[in-house]
Amino acid sequence: MVLNQLEELTSRAFDELGKVTNLEELEAWRIRYLGRKSSLIQILRLLATLPLEDRRVAGARANEVKKTFEARLAEKKTSLELAATLSLQRESLDVTLPGERVLLGRLHPTTQILDEICHIFQDMGFQVVEGPEVEWEYYNFEALNMPADHPARDMFATLWIDFETEAGDRPMLLRTHTSPVQIRVMEKSPPPIRIIAPGRVYRYEATDATHEWMFYQVEGLAVDRNITLADLKGTLFEFARRLFGKERKCRFRCDYFPFVEPGVEVAIDCFVCGGAGCRLCGNSGWIEIIGAGMVHPEVLRRVDIDPEVYSGFAFGMGVERIPILRYGIDDIRLFYSNDVRFLRQF
Repeated sequence: MVLNQLEELTSRAFDELGKVTNLEELEAWRIRYLGRKSSLIQILRLLATLPLEDRRVAGARANEVKKTFEARLAEKKTSLELAATLSLQRESLDVTLPGERVLLGRLHPTTQILDEICHIFQDMGFQVVEGPEVEWEYYNFEALNMPADHPARDMFATLWIDFETEAGDRPMLLRTHTSPVQIRVMEKSPPPIRIIAPGRVYRYEATDATHEWMFYQVEGLAVDRNITLADLKGTLFEFARRLFGKERKCRFRCDYFPFVEPGVEVAIDCFVCGGAGCRLCGNSGWIEIIGAGMVHPEVLRRVDIDPEVYSGFAFGMGVERIPILRYGIDDIRLFYSNDVRFLRQF
């Protein structure tokens, strides 16, 4: 009886082993026929119930079957592993073929220039401060000496936002410059103050080669005792030399900005023609880069800083204008068109 069971088990095991095609199926076969709960183990446990002579014959046959199973298992495993290795070799990459070039990411040209500007002013002791892009009208205009009827508001094409509170309507807008950050800092921090405020600003205007509705600005502020126009000129002259080269010359001319008095326009000699006159500088020999001036006393009073004790200077510049001048870019819209052919050049 036991011998018949062993023969049937052997026949069934070899038949299933021939159908095994991978190592996972082979492991399942091993558990089924050689595991602790396998049919072969169950048969071996029945030997104790047999007469002594039958037990000797059946035990010998059972051991032969077990050894045969183990040998066939090892042969099958070797065969499957060899087949898997050959398959991997056929499917693997040919390392002698030229590889594909991996394209590395890089910072946007505006970000590169912005970082460079910030590092220059940080080296001169300025702190980088940021503020909200959605701003109250008070901080964007009124606190900067531009009340509702001030004609200087016409200089800014503003994107307004409808906003209501329990106290009634309060006009909000997308900031038109980063000067509101200066007001917020002066409200909270007593002098001495030395900051720069980089960030996005927004104007409601049609886009063309020289205008965008969203662009970046960096504005700076210094407030302390005995600050003069000479301090402003020295700071901006040093900035121009570090950004555009040690041989640069600077020109300061009177200009108007409602939040400074006096106001100045800062220009550098054209680095293409050396001041002789060319298309880049409009044949003037000079390129305007910054608007600046001494902080208006009324602006200081609004933030409870006594203009009789403290004075300060402020300045601002468009960030995109720097790479436009440096690299001869003829269309500001290229910065935000997401054209990788343009971006890869920087």
